[in-house]
Amino acid sequence: MPGAYPAGGPTPSPVRRVLRRILVFGLIALSLATIVRGYGDPHRVFAFQPFREASTWQADIYRETPGGDLIPVGEPWPGGYSWDEMVKGRGLGVPGVEHHAVGSVDSILDLLQRALDYVATATPRDQITERLIAVVRYRRNDAEPVTVTLTSRPRVPGP
Repeated sequence: MPGAYPAGGPTPSPVRRVLRRILVFGLIALSLATIVRGYGDPHRVFAFQPFREASTWQADIYRETPGGDLIPVGEPWPGGYSWDEMVKGRGLGVPGVEHHAVGSVDSILDLLQRALDYVATATPRDQITERLIAVVRYRRNDAEPVTVTLTSRPRVPGP
């Protein structure tokens, strides 16, 4: 029959073959870049990790006054603020209790740093706190305990 395609179907044009190859290799490169980027991110989104960390953490969080006094965030707070009402999720609202590090210790430390900075900027009625400080103790996969100190960005006390 004149005009009929061979048994394998229509032959794609050379331009379509090149575009198809570019698309396939582009998708593979994008997938690999996403996986590699995941290992550099503290939350490891899209990073393959067959066995999660068996790590724990606990933190003491304080408000620092101009005189250098450290006041635990569980004590009454000027302006009626409450740490556990402002910060929720992954145990961050109750930091004084030992928690399993969901995801990884790096993920928890990143979230805790963000929580400190958020609370420092979201408490305008607090006229005495200069910054927030978290003393974090963690054990990564039952290794020796490690203590790190995180501080919020400095804040200017309210009016």
